[in-house]
Amino acid sequence: MQPWHRRLFFLRSIGGVSLACAVALAGGCGSGVAEGPGRPTLPGPKTFHHSFEQAPASLDPVQATNIYANHVVVNAYDTLFAYKYLARPYQLKPNLAEDWPEISPDLLTYRIRLKRGVRFQDDPCFPGGRGRELVAEDFVYSLKRQFDPQNRPQGGWFWQGRIVGIDAWKSAGSDYAQDIPGLRALDSHTLEIRLTRPYPQLLDTFAQGYSAVVPHEAVACYGRELGTHPVGSGPFKVVAYDTARVVFERHPGYRQEPVDLAAEGYDPVKQRYTGVERIAGRSPPFVDRLIIDFANDDASRWNSFTKGDEVQLSALPPERAEAVLASLNPVRLQPEYAEKYQAYSGPEAGFVFEVFNFDFPDFGYHPDPARERRNKALRCAIIKAFDWEARNASWYFGLATVFPGVIVPVVPEFDPALSRASVTRDVDGARRLLRDNGWTAANLPVLVYGQSAGVKQRMFYEQFRAELKQIGWPPEKVVLKQFATFGDLSRAWKESRLPIVAKGWGLDYPDAENTLQLFYGPNGSPGSNDANWHNVEFDRLYEQAAVMLPSPERTALYRRMNQLVIDDCVGMTGLARNRIYLWHRNVVAMPDREIVGGFWLKYVDVLPPGQSARPEGLGATG
Repeated sequence: MQPWHRRLFFLRSIGGVSLACAVALAGGCGSGVAEGPGRPTLPGPKTFHHSFEQAPASLDPVQATNIYANHVVVNAYDTLFAYKYLARPYQLKPNLAEDWPEISPDLLTYRIRLKRGVRFQDDPCFPGGRGRELVAEDFVYSLKRQFDPQNRPQGGWFWQGRIVGIDAWKSAGSDYAQDIPGLRALDSHTLEIRLTRPYPQLLDTFAQGYSAVVPHEAVACYGRELGTHPVGSGPFKVVAYDTARVVFERHPGYRQEPVDLAAEGYDPVKQRYTGVERIAGRSPPFVDRLIIDFANDDASRWNSFTKGDEVQLSALPPERAEAVLASLNPVRLQPEYAEKYQAYSGPEAGFVFEVFNFDFPDFGYHPDPARERRNKALRCAIIKAFDWEARNASWYFGLATVFPGVIVPVVPEFDPALSRASVTRDVDGARRLLRDNGWTAANLPVLVYGQSAGVKQRMFYEQFRAELKQIGWPPEKVVLKQFATFGDLSRAWKESRLPIVAKGWGLDYPDAENTLQLFYGPNGSPGSNDANWHNVEFDRLYEQAAVMLPSPERTALYRRMNQLVIDDCVGMTGLARNRIYLWHRNVVAMPDREIVGGFWLKYVDVLPPGQSARPEGLGATG
C-alpha cells in the first residue's frame, strides 16, 4: 500500500460578516419569497411545488433537528452516504463517498475515499464567487462543528464517545486548529475515522443532515446567518427562505450521475405506475426550481394541491378520506380523483409518542423516594387513560398500527407478541392507581401540554384533556401552552422546559437502536432523550448492544430495553401511521418522507401540463 500524505490547513474563526457576504445576505436570500399557498408558482422554469406542515428553525446542518430541516439540508448540501431512491426495505449507498469504505478487521478503523471534482455551489463567500472543490478536510471540519458549543449543535449524540478524541477536543475548547486523532484527512480525498468501539450504524449516520459537508468559508462569512443562507454542494441551491417557504434552484455544477434504476432498487411491479422509468439514464436534478411551502393546517395545503397549479403533492387529510377514496384497504381513489392524481400508501418508518420529562419533580424524579414512587403511579395512570384507538380513528384513517413500547413495526426487532396492556385504555385501572397512591383532584399537579399553533394541534390537546378528565383530573389543571412555530416548540423540548413532550420520530436508519437511543441517559437534553430518563440497567444494556452486529442476541437485548421503558411508565407509546399521499399525474416521482427523506426530491421530474407520467393501462396506485 502506498504511503498516505495528509494536507493540513488551519481554520480560524472570523468575527463579523464580510462586505461580500453582507451583500449576498441582503440581496440573495430575501428575493422571491412573496409567494405562498394560494398564490401562483413562479412562471417559466420547470418547477416542483411541495409543502410541509412546519418550517425548520434553521438550515444549518448542526441544527437539522427534524424532518423539515433535513429535507432542505440534504438538497442544499451533500452527505457521504445516502439511501437508494426506490429500494424497500431501505438500503444505504455511497453518495459523496466514491465507494464503500475499507474497514479494519476489528471494525474500529474506516477509510473512505471521496469523489473527485465535486464542487461547492458558487457563492460570494468564495474568492471570485466561484465554488471550490470539496475535499476530505471539509468533512473533518463539518463534523468538528457538531462538537463546538458555540454552534448550539444538536447532532453530536451520533458520534460522542465513539470517535477517538472527539470528546476530548470539545473539552479542550473546540480549537479547529487542533487535530482529532480519530477524525483525519489522510490526503485531499481520503478520510480515516477511528472508533473507540465498534459502531455498526456509523455509515448510516453519515447519511444524515447532521453530517452534511459545509465549507469553512461559508461559516466564516455568514456566521449564524448560515442558518438562512446554506452553501453546499447538493443538487439544489437555496435562493429564498423564510418561515413561509423555501425556494431552490438547480445547482448547475452538480455532478453528472445517470440514474441506474436497478441500482436504486426499482421494483416494476410496485413502482412502474409512478413513471420513474422516464428518468433512467438521465442525471438529476430534473427540475429547475423546487419550492417547499410551510403551512401548518391541512385545509390550506389540500386547497392549494387541488387547485391544480400550485402545490403538486399532498398528504390526504383524514376529513377528506370519504370523498377521495373508493377503498381504504387497499387504498384506491374514486374515479374522478384517479383521473387527476397518483397515490401511495405505506407504513411510516417511525412513530408518534408522548413522554414525561423526568426533570420535572411533579412527574419524574424527586428527592423524596416516596414521592418518586407516587409519581410513577401518576404516570402509569395517565398512560392507562390515553386512548390510542380513538386517536387512530380521529386522525389516521384507522389504518395506523398501535403498538407497545418504542421498537417500531418496520424494524426486524419488533415483537408482535408483546403484551398490549400499555396501549390498552383502562379508565377504571387509572382511577384505582390514583386513589391507591393518594392522588386527588386537590393535589394532582398542573400538567402543561405544549404544542405549536394550529387547529389540529389544539384538537390533540382537547382530546388528551378530555381523556384525563375521565380519570378525575380537573380540566383546569391540564393547560395548553402554544408556541408560534414548530421551531419554538422544538427549542422548548431541547431546553427541557415542558413536563410532557408529544412528537413524532422518523427513523434515521432502519435499526431499532435509533428509537432506543431516545431513552439513553447520556442523550438527555439538549440531545435526543427528551424524557431525560436515566435508567442504569437500560444504559448498560444499550452500551452492550451498541457495539453488536445484528443477531438474535442483540434482538434479545433490544427487547429487554424496550420492556424497561414500558415498565417505568416513561410515556404513551406508540403509534405508527399509514401515510396516504397524492400527487399530480404529470409529476414523475416515488415520494418518501421516511428514511430516504429529502434525497428523493432530486429525482422528481415534471411533465408539461396535461401529460401523464403514468404508463398506459395502470391505475393511480399501480
